[in-house]
Amino acid sequence: MPGTENAFGATSTGPSSRRDLLGFSDTRSFLLAFCLGLLFSQGCAMLQRAPVPTQPGTAKPTIKKSPPMQAKLPQTGKASWYGPQHQGKRTASGEIFDQALFTAAHPTLPFGTKIKVTNLANGKSVEVKINDRGPFIGNRIIDLSLAAAKALEMTQTGTATVRIEPSSDP
Repeated sequence: MPGTENAFGATSTGPSSRRDLLGFSDTRSFLLAFCLGLLFSQGCAMLQRAPVPTQPGTAKPTIKKSPPMQAKLPQTGKASWYGPQHQGKRTASGEIFDQALFTAAHPTLPFGTKIKVTNLANGKSVEVKINDRGPFIGNRIIDLSLAAAKALEMTQTGTATVRIEPSSDP
């Protein structure tokens, strides 16, 4: 195999081009691989990282979480209740569920919020504390503990139309 002379006058007996050295047999394969390499390197370069503090004692960047959407009170809608099947299990707030307490699950109200719930069919009211998330069925607006449902006299029907509003006790 005769040698080839490069631009500097040196003779080489190896592959005749860089493409041959990289294992590409035609120009299209080389261009495709080259373009894919560029796309990959640009994608990696565009990853954004949080800035690293450069001075000792500077605070680390914090990620701000948006607060949960808060429901506008008062609301009127269907309430349901839950009890024995959840007794002793952890609620979304971290508390242990006790069906004998006046608590409730609401999709968006902050945990610890106290609200007044009134059964519109009989006028009975009860104050409950939000400690869980739900309800997850249909168009219901609140899930009450068994104790709260009994006080509203809705355990027989399972659901009731209620009005929820801020409690007079903060």
